Amino acid sequence: MTEAEKVHACRAKDGKIGLIDTTLRDAQQCLWTTRMTTGMMMPIADRMERVGFEMIDFMAPVQFDVCVRYLNEDPWEKARLMKQRFVNTPLRSYCRSKSLIGFSLAPDDMVEMWMERLAANGFSVVGTLDALFDVDNMAVSIRHGKKLGLYTVGALVFSESPVHTDEVYANTAKALIDQTDVDAIMIKDSGALLTPDRIRTLVPALKAVMGGRPLELHSHCNTGLAPLVYLEGTKLGVDQLHASIAPLASGPAQPSVQNTLRNLFHAGYETAIDGALIDEVSDYLTDLAAQEGFPHGQPMEYDLFHYKHQMPGGMLNNWRFQLREQGLEDRFDEILEEIVTIRAELGWPIMVTPFSQIVGVQAMLNVVGGERYGSVPDEIKRYALGHFGKLLSPVDPNVLDRIVENGSPAIPIEPTPLEPARPKLARDYPNLDDDERMLRYMFAGGEVDSMKAAGPIKTTATLGSPVEALLRGLNDRPNVTGFELEFHNTRVALRRTA
Repeated sequence: MTEAEKVHACRAKDGKIGLIDTTLRDAQQCLWTTRMTTGMMMPIADRMERVGFEMIDFMAPVQFDVCVRYLNEDPWEKARLMKQRFVNTPLRSYCRSKSLIGFSLAPDDMVEMWMERLAANGFSVVGTLDALFDVDNMAVSIRHGKKLGLYTVGALVFSESPVHTDEVYANTAKALIDQTDVDAIMIKDSGALLTPDRIRTLVPALKAVMGGRPLELHSHCNTGLAPLVYLEGTKLGVDQLHASIAPLASGPAQPSVQNTLRNLFHAGYETAIDGALIDEVSDYLTDLAAQEGFPHGQPMEYDLFHYKHQMPGGMLNNWRFQLREQGLEDRFDEILEEIVTIRAELGWPIMVTPFSQIVGVQAMLNVVGGERYGSVPDEIKRYALGHFGKLLSPVDPNVLDRIVENGSPAIPIEPTPLEPARPKLARDYPNLDDDERMLRYMFAGGEVDSMKAAGPIKTTATLGSPVEALLRGLNDRPNVTGFELEFHNTRVALRRTA
């Protein structure tokens, strides 16, 4: 049985709505800056395995980046360790267009190598997205994933603009199905832009061209509308919802599993989720947040301006901090207004990585520098000239002239095909396996060396053993002065120390 066949076998039966968990990947990325170590995950892995999720959204290139640069964890080892716990629940990863780490595109052979290493290290599902909807960019990973027996998902990033119509979404989904035989389609609302009105037209348009394939819905809670969007989508035929376990939910993260289950129940839908196990995982995450100083996801107020600039919530917070450090916080709203203008001039790029970052930088340069497009980052010129892929809508001709004139002359007007990189990688690292070669390709300098020098991954639970957690909890209660524990008929009396 291939990995794709195993995933199909895990899908909810009898009309039940399937839930895809995002706690360990996207939710902790949005709320905890991806700082969950393997040791923090281990204590809940067994319970999450038995909850009834259809898959666990586990690692994307961002998680690899944080593992290597900040956690000193080998991401491949982390994946293998967690796969030992998630025996029956498929683990999921992503491929962002033809990029791996950073903004630049990688050669096709490296994208294929990425898919091979994901499959070899325990991932059964890979979602592929491209913010330009360039099907050729997406096809490389999807086709190779199919050859490897992976379950493939075509992720269509949602955006609100004059060019991102229901027809464009449906046509892109159909092209993916016709050209790659992708297993499922996903609405990926990274910017929390979907509304109940738009989901009512988008879902039927997609379902009409999907030939019975599953349709996933993924959103964030920045505007507070995602739980309602989920309900409306379910009524229209969405098969699977992406949710995370509170307190790692809401705010810039996904709707909580707890609230999603309640809403589905009251709307007359069934799931295969064990609510009692969800509560146990939630209790652990609450204790972990308290110990590590991690925030809880909180409901956010509706902000109409968000639909204009469409900047991701996490990036907004970081950006405001950086402007404050430079004494420019008073120009924050002015820069957001400039983003709205730039999006229209550049043909309405979707505000996700890498375009949210490069549009934001260009907006800041335009506002602070005093001359619009007087200074042009390399990535803006590459985007405008099609180096990232075919544009859905052309760049304003006058703006394009400014970009070409003031951008780096080293960037060619016409994109050129990338040379294969795998043969050179093998020559440069003849004694390494492909897992480490992949990391050496993705990360520069001594970053991989520093990670390896840290030694094997620490799998000890951060909160300690269950007995330690019990003792700690009892010791925190001021009215408890002593207690007894019994181990195999042997009693041990303990008293609070001064």
